Amino acid sequence: MPDTNSTPGVRMRTTPVKVHRPMLRGLAEKVKPQHCALIIIDVLNDFCAPGGMVSREGGDLTFVQAMVPRLKRLIDAARAAGAFVAFVRNVYSTDENWYLSDVWIEQASRRRNGEVFTKWDGCPPNSWQNDFYDPVRPLPSEPIVVKHRYNAFYQTDLDLLLRGRGIRTIITTGISTNICVETTAREGFIRDDYVVFPSDGTACYSEQSHAATLRVVSSHFGEVVTIDQIIDAWKEK
Repeated sequence: MPDTNSTPGVRMRTTPVKVHRPMLRGLAEKVKPQHCALIIIDVLNDFCAPGGMVSREGGDLTFVQAMVPRLKRLIDAARAAGAFVAFVRNVYSTDENWYLSDVWIEQASRRRNGEVFTKWDGCPPNSWQNDFYDPVRPLPSEPIVVKHRYNAFYQTDLDLLLRGRGIRTIITTGISTNICVETTAREGFIRDDYVVFPSDGTACYSEQSHAATLRVVSSHFGEVVTIDQIIDAWKEK
């Protein structure tokens, strides 16, 4: 290992790094209900139910369907603890194709059998496909954020909802681990949110892809924990 004290161009700090607000250290601090939000992403029939978009593509729903009861337990615990709960719903297809660009149609035609978004719609509004997958459903008092891309922050009101409540930590859950949940977690971290990523509160259609996202998030974007760890932290508040 080179001696950085003598390496040309390497500046060593002589004073502590200045932090402009109290740092949240440890899971219990991060998930305190007064500054924590549980974000449930795209737990919709199109992604979870037989007959939905993913099942029509031949996707294996086993991992996703096994995750849903665990997520419901986390949602119930968040409500009991008084944490902010917000749902995210995706809308892709519309009659006039308001949201799908040529880029998205090209990607789908090249990688998804040329049928998604062309032969059948994906997450059309006001449809069974776009409805929440039981038993994961919002209460009337809980907001539903509508997105049109993988990132739940992109051109939505999610950031406004969080900032208005003084949220500092987001718990990112739902479908799918390696696409919409990971993209949202990355964006949350970029926006200076603490990210808590429950390993058993998200799912996708490949356990390898799920595991890869957990490694990436843990290394660079947030804290990977279990649902039980989060619930135990709330019990200790």
